[in-house]
Amino acid sequence: MKKEKLVIIPTFNESENIEDIIHAVMALEGDFELLIIDDNSPDGTANQVKVLQHEFQDRLHLIVRKGKNGLGTAYLEGFHYAIVNGYHYIFEMDADFSHNPQDLIRLYNACAVDGYDLAIGSRYITGVNVVNWPMTRVLMSFFASKYVQMITGMPIKDATAGFKCYKVEVLKSIRLEKIKFVGYAFQIEMKFKTWKLGFKIKEVPIIFTDRTKGTSKMSTKIFKEAVFGVIHMKIRSWFFKYKPNQT
Repeated sequence: MKKEKLVIIPTFNESENIEDIIHAVMALEGDFELLIIDDNSPDGTANQVKVLQHEFQDRLHLIVRKGKNGLGTAYLEGFHYAIVNGYHYIFEMDADFSHNPQDLIRLYNACAVDGYDLAIGSRYITGVNVVNWPMTRVLMSFFASKYVQMITGMPIKDATAGFKCYKVEVLKSIRLEKIKFVGYAFQIEMKFKTWKLGFKIKEVPIIFTDRTKGTSKMSTKIFKEAVFGVIHMKIRSWFFKYKPNQT
């Protein structure tokens, strides 16, 4: 089977969601493969994945790390896995169904059919499409994206979005070992470097639905990293010429 599409899902204590999200992705047309990167969840998330690997041989992959090392480092490990193993389209996705698995097909089509290099599942491209969030969090997220737009100049309405599809050429062109951030600012930094390198970016409208099971990983520390990190990232960019493999 051709290794084409790899969906990366970082997990920490997602035992309530992991089996359902795996089955949902495996049921999609197009032979999506899944890479679960688990930070040694004490609730047994990785063990559930190992059981399901017998059912989805060659399509469900697992990396178990020693501890909780941050969202960004998990994705970077997943990107390396995807590049080494020859995947062409690499997706980021949450385990908690805040991202609708059906939208993976729309993100894929934006890259594979419409020719974009990065497709972003956007909550804010057609208004505010968020379900079950308190208004304070909706406003925080919306204005955080506005803030990122203002500081960086990126023409992206949902700068903190974590539901994405990359062509592998994008990941090969970014020096991933130079990525600075590990929290949600990681999502901003990856978009910023993709944009600065001149790749074609498409925002695909989605409806984001807050988790109904498990616990959110958002924290004040993660939010501060995003707010202050954007300024540092912009300043650093003044001292670089953005060419593939030279960021």
